[in-house]
Amino acid sequence: MSLTSIVAQNLRIVRTQQKLSQAAVAKKARVSVSYISMLERGERTPPLNTLEAIAKALQVSPMYLLQKLSTGRSRSQRR
Repeated sequence: MSLTSIVAQNLRIVRTQQKLSQAAVAKKARVSVSYISMLERGERTPPLNTLEAIAKALQVSPMYLLQKLSTGRSRSQRR
Protein backbone atom coordinates (compact mmCIF):
# COMPACT_ATOMS: atom_id res chain seq x y z
CA MET A 1 0.00 0.00 0.00
CA SER A 2 1.42 3.41 -0.95
CA LEU A 3 1.89 6.20 1.58
CA THR A 4 -0.71 8.27 -0.30
CA SER A 5 -3.23 5.44 0.12
CA ILE A 6 -2.40 5.04 3.79
CA VAL A 7 -2.92 8.76 4.47
CA ALA A 8 -6.17 8.69 2.48
CA GLN A 9 -7.51 5.71 4.40
CA ASN A 10 -6.44 7.00 7.82
CA LEU A 11 -7.85 10.47 7.20
CA ARG A 12 -11.25 9.07 6.23
CA ILE A 13 -11.30 6.59 9.14
CA VAL A 14 -10.39 9.18 11.78
CA ARG A 15 -12.77 11.78 10.36
CA THR A 16 -15.73 9.38 10.26
CA GLN A 17 -14.95 7.95 13.72
CA GLN A 18 -15.10 11.48 15.07
CA LYS A 19 -18.33 12.11 13.14
CA LEU A 20 -16.84 15.13 11.40
CA SER A 21 -17.75 16.26 7.92
CA GLN A 22 -15.12 17.01 5.33
CA ALA A 23 -16.19 20.65 5.65
CA ALA A 24 -15.55 20.67 9.40
CA VAL A 25 -12.06 19.21 9.00
CA ALA A 26 -11.30 21.58 6.13
CA LYS A 27 -12.34 24.60 8.18
CA LYS A 28 -10.26 23.55 11.20
CA ALA A 29 -7.21 22.79 9.02
CA ARG A 30 -7.70 25.92 6.87
CA VAL A 31 -7.86 24.02 3.58
CA SER A 32 -10.67 23.59 1.08
CA VAL A 33 -13.31 20.89 1.27
CA SER A 34 -12.35 19.74 -2.22
CA TYR A 35 -8.75 19.30 -1.04
CA ILE A 36 -9.84 17.08 1.87
CA SER A 37 -11.95 15.11 -0.59
CA MET A 38 -8.99 14.67 -2.97
CA LEU A 39 -6.79 13.54 -0.07
CA GLU A 40 -9.36 10.96 1.03
CA ARG A 41 -9.58 9.62 -2.53
CA GLY A 42 -5.79 9.39 -2.72
CA GLU A 43 -5.62 11.89 -5.57
CA ARG A 44 -3.28 14.24 -3.73
CA THR A 45 -0.46 13.90 -1.21
CA PRO A 46 -0.29 16.70 1.35
CA PRO A 47 2.92 18.57 2.13
CA LEU A 48 4.12 18.05 5.70
CA ASN A 49 2.82 21.38 7.00
CA THR A 50 -0.65 20.60 5.66
CA LEU A 51 -0.53 17.07 7.07
CA GLU A 52 0.34 18.61 10.43
CA ALA A 53 -2.59 21.04 10.22
CA ILE A 54 -5.01 18.24 9.34
CA ALA A 55 -3.69 16.05 12.16
CA LYS A 56 -4.13 18.93 14.60
CA ALA A 57 -7.69 19.46 13.35
CA LEU A 58 -8.39 15.77 13.98
CA GLN A 59 -6.53 15.81 17.33
CA VAL A 60 -4.14 13.01 16.33
CA SER A 61 -0.41 13.03 15.73
CA PRO A 62 0.82 13.48 12.14
CA MET A 63 2.58 10.11 12.47
CA TYR A 64 -0.78 8.48 13.13
CA LEU A 65 -1.97 9.54 9.67
CA LEU A 66 1.21 8.18 8.07
CA GLN A 67 1.33 4.69 9.53
CA LYS A 68 -0.53 1.62 8.38
CA LEU A 69 -3.08 0.97 11.09
CA SER A 70 -4.41 -2.29 12.40
CA THR A 71 -8.15 -2.33 12.87
CA GLY A 72 -8.00 -2.90 16.63
CA ARG A 73 -6.31 0.32 17.80
CA SER A 74 -8.10 2.50 20.27
CA ARG A 75 -8.11 6.27 20.29
CA SER A 76 -5.78 6.35 23.32
CA GLN A 77 -3.06 4.62 21.29
CA ARG A 78 -3.09 7.29 18.59
CA ARG A 79 -0.97 9.89 20.32
